[in-house]
Amino acid sequence: MIYHPKADSRLFRTWLVHNVNNMQPDVIEIEHCWIPMSDGIRLSARLWLPEKKEQSPTPAIVEYIPYRKRDMVRLRDERNHPVFARHGYACIRVDMRGSGDSEGLMADMYSSEEISDGLEVIQWIAEQSWCDGQVGMMGTSWGGTSSLQMASRKPDPLKAIIAVCATDNRFDDDIHHMGGCLLTDTLEWGATLPAILSSPPDPETVGPNWRQIWQQRLDHCAFPLENWIRHETRDAYWRSGSVFETPEAISCPMLLVGGWVDRYSNTVMNLLSRSKSPCWGIVGPWGHHYPDVGMPGPGMNFQAEALRWWDRWLSGRQNGIEEEPRLRVWRQEYTSPQNKIHKRPGTWISEDQWPSSNVTPRTYRLGSGVLSDSAEVDSGKTAFVPNSLRIGSASGDTGYFGRDGGLPLDQREDDARSLVFDTAPLESPLDILGHTVVTVTLEVDQPVATLVVRLNDVAPDGASSRVVFGIGNLALDPGGAPDNDHPPNSPRVVEIQLPNTAYRFGEGHRIRLAFSTSYWPMIWPAPKLARMTLYPGQTRLSLPCRQTDSPESAVVLHTDPESETPSPKARIEGAPLDRWSRHDIVTGAVRTGWHQPPTRIAFHDIALELAFETEAEFQISPDEPNSASSEFRHRLQFTRSGSVIEVISTARLQSSVSDYHVFGRLEIRENDALVCEREWDPVISRNHS
Repeated sequence: MIYHPKADSRLFRTWLVHNVNNMQPDVIEIEHCWIPMSDGIRLSARLWLPEKKEQSPTPAIVEYIPYRKRDMVRLRDERNHPVFARHGYACIRVDMRGSGDSEGLMADMYSSEEISDGLEVIQWIAEQSWCDGQVGMMGTSWGGTSSLQMASRKPDPLKAIIAVCATDNRFDDDIHHMGGCLLTDTLEWGATLPAILSSPPDPETVGPNWRQIWQQRLDHCAFPLENWIRHETRDAYWRSGSVFETPEAISCPMLLVGGWVDRYSNTVMNLLSRSKSPCWGIVGPWGHHYPDVGMPGPGMNFQAEALRWWDRWLSGRQNGIEEEPRLRVWRQEYTSPQNKIHKRPGTWISEDQWPSSNVTPRTYRLGSGVLSDSAEVDSGKTAFVPNSLRIGSASGDTGYFGRDGGLPLDQREDDARSLVFDTAPLESPLDILGHTVVTVTLEVDQPVATLVVRLNDVAPDGASSRVVFGIGNLALDPGGAPDNDHPPNSPRVVEIQLPNTAYRFGEGHRIRLAFSTSYWPMIWPAPKLARMTLYPGQTRLSLPCRQTDSPESAVVLHTDPESETPSPKARIEGAPLDRWSRHDIVTGAVRTGWHQPPTRIAFHDIALELAFETEAEFQISPDEPNSASSEFRHRLQFTRSGSVIEVISTARLQSSVSDYHVFGRLEIRENDALVCEREWDPVISRNHS
């Protein structure tokens, strides 16, 4: 069946009602259509088609995610897809199975069913009369990762992808774990995803059976947080869907876009160095967003860059992309630590290839509080790595989503509780690009322990700004497998690879290396406080130093907004985020948290209002790791014609020496009447974390 508005009177009327007053030039919009799957399930899609005097098939661009095209990411979709359609591409946004307006159920992320559905979607698109058989795929976060996964399966119609803020390695570079340590961010996602998946489809698009679809979701509510915590090592669960395992499987051209303060900052340079496909990368100063709205700035005109990409690989236009540098990054410069940065100082630089011959490792040795690239340094005595559970108060969020206070603050408070080593003030600027590696010789008295390493830039006034940091779970080997070969209190060598970055240390600044055994509330503490001893004389810092006279970017990125992007037909209201910290002087307990008050989006064109609210709270006592408690609460509210549906999802985590105690709750109300209530309380053995 061809889903063109002029081929179906019902669809045409729907299109006319929704678009007659908001019509974009040369774009036909279809608010909803069904894509049939081979098992009988139908996925819901929204289309934007180029309108031409002489209708002819065009290449198509698909975005495939579970984030509710009808409301949750509606404004984001309208920022991208109409622009591409106006330039001659059919665009389609598909809700994954069990989400938004689609039928079926979703139990977890990146399932085999999700991947097989995606392959069917691509084939279905290629067979439509409005498509010339060529398909491109794009997305940010889940959508970018899905694009990588689809490309690794090599469906014939898929000719190119754009992956933004995606992960190629689900265990090491996702929201759940870092360096083998459990991230508390997984709790936030553990509350958010069930709320998304249990929200109702829209009756205005799905039709009278919307309640049946919704009830099926409620009857089979999943709690994927249990899976994410249960899998403590890099096992088959995490390897599935990680293209890091087989980067050579991708053969189509890839444009990879990332941000330095995004959690997924390694993907771009990982794949550039390992993939055999035509591959280009861009990494800017922003966080986990499309880069046209990403913070900190400067942003990038994503639509313009994407169009150049589609024009080359879907339309066959020779526009010079092959001659451009394979890697363009924003080389950051020092700015005083602050909770929000509108524009990060720095400049665009480029490398024709990655790895680059312009980058050479420089080794620094550790002495008595000293960090030096000289061979003559007093190695000093062994040093105790502090195990205070208050280290991490200035950490910010794991990945930056633009929330106030989400960037790392002045590190001096954390530095004062850490083991630190400083260089002398630099006599000239020093640039780094790539992975920083710290090789540590240490001994520790616990089988499960954490080593946290921060690389900081210390300004002449003493302010300490975190450049990049890395974490290692000493119970796991570098590959994420259990490591039982090191008895307690025996010297061992540990290598911590810090995430990729591009940064210039300024003249007169000092480079600081800071060590600790905890980083709360970002990572979950090890079951017991560890006594860790570091051997400075046998510890090395390797900085990926880039020649300061290397060329800056030869290709200027478009930074002006897309002038043709329409103003969204919606009203947004909300209050600033509240972030707080309270220290009980009597007990020593520390409570921190934040609250995003309700943000309301009124969609005038579809007569729907969406509201969302999030709360987080963390608590810990200074000398007891098993006092740690973390809780997230996520609320969604859908209002139409006086009818209100509210979804409240809660996730909480506590632990003992031997177990994780997980709690989840889902509460759904329709016009204040309880519709659904679910609770989960699994106890999960902790063996390696």
